[in-house]
Amino acid sequence: MRNSSNIMKKKLLNIAIPATVENLLQTLVGFVDTLMISKIGLLAVTAVGVANTLLAVYLAIFIAVGVGTSTLVSQSLGKANPDRAKEVVAQSTVLTFFVGLCFSLITLLFGKQLLAMMGATKEVMRFSQEFFYLVGGTAFLIALMTVFSSILRATGDAKTPMKISVLVNLLNIVLDYILIFGWGPIPALGVVGTAIGTVVSRLIGCLLLYRKINQTMLKFTLKDIRTKSNFRPLINLSIPAALERLVMRLGQVVYFGLIVAISAKTFAAHTIAGNIESFTYMPGYGLAAAAATTVGFSIGANNKKAAREFGFLAVKYGIGIMTVFGIILFFGSPYFARMFTADSQAISKIVIALRIDAFIQPILAISLILTGALQGMGDTKSPLYSTAIGMWFVRVLGVILFSRVFDLDIAGVWLSILIDIYLRAFYLTYKFRKNLS
Repeated sequence: MRNSSNIMKKKLLNIAIPATVENLLQTLVGFVDTLMISKIGLLAVTAVGVANTLLAVYLAIFIAVGVGTSTLVSQSLGKANPDRAKEVVAQSTVLTFFVGLCFSLITLLFGKQLLAMMGATKEVMRFSQEFFYLVGGTAFLIALMTVFSSILRATGDAKTPMKISVLVNLLNIVLDYILIFGWGPIPALGVVGTAIGTVVSRLIGCLLLYRKINQTMLKFTLKDIRTKSNFRPLINLSIPAALERLVMRLGQVVYFGLIVAISAKTFAAHTIAGNIESFTYMPGYGLAAAAATTVGFSIGANNKKAAREFGFLAVKYGIGIMTVFGIILFFGSPYFARMFTADSQAISKIVIALRIDAFIQPILAISLILTGALQGMGDTKSPLYSTAIGMWFVRVLGVILFSRVFDLDIAGVWLSILIDIYLRAFYLTYKFRKNLS
């Protein structure tokens, strides 16, 4: 029994640790990119930020296709049906490429209008268009890289996507530095250089991931892709996952607007607190990826007991790790705040936000991980419902009630987030148990 428990722990951690490292690295690279772009000027930072807001919506759709793919692949492998898994990989490659191509065309045809809708001014528009047309115009690369990584993780191989992500992100930093500021005969290209560096590194990432997939049992050819097959199961899983991501993104736009209406300083403090917090939930996302794969494999093998054990073991690890991060946030908040600003009022607001967030961390682990576990078993609707209610009713109404009516300022914002996460955790725990009963 103890040996079985150790095997389960090893399987979980072999996926969770590389996935966590990959997420952490991408976050760090984002900070480095922003730092380099800031040397061009604040207009460039704003321009890239506006474009990246739109690209985040694209990414949400691609991640959703990845969720559907990894669910079907892990379940097929659990059923010892590699031929079905191979078929899913071919299907998802076709679907991903055409979805990505659609977003590429939307960018090239309507990019200026989309940026204007996001509030880009004339001064910002020039920089935004240069970046958005290049990066968004090759959206199919983002799509393929996202789904290829999901395919490998579904087989239990999380180390390869991590290694390739390390290489791609390091290459991105080097290319960005050379192309933004110039080097030798290479001229300084500014924001265009950032976009070129991003596109080239993603192209290399796609090729490396595709090469690795073709070294596994899931190897597929162009003939496999041309084979007529039923895409319905993949689409049925991907659509709720896509809606869940879109509901979250659109909800954030609304409640961010409510925070801006409180005061510019409150929004700045909220943004800084969110940036600090972004590092703490990386283990939660890593364990969510591990839960999705192991639970999906167990469901495919018709072993509900193992699925339950994998899900709750991941939750146990998540609560432990994120509780430690919560304690660090609570006591370290004044020091973290001073790293970003010397404004005493802003520091006070950031500290309040992070100390409330400290109590959110362990419950956030449950919400993140059980979302992954439910998606792994093929239930992509429950996370959609919890996100829609939590974001649009609890958070939006909470900010209005606590921050505007009761005048609790930033405390009201983060209390709304706390209530949302707690309610989601209870609901997702109930659904996970019910699905396995």
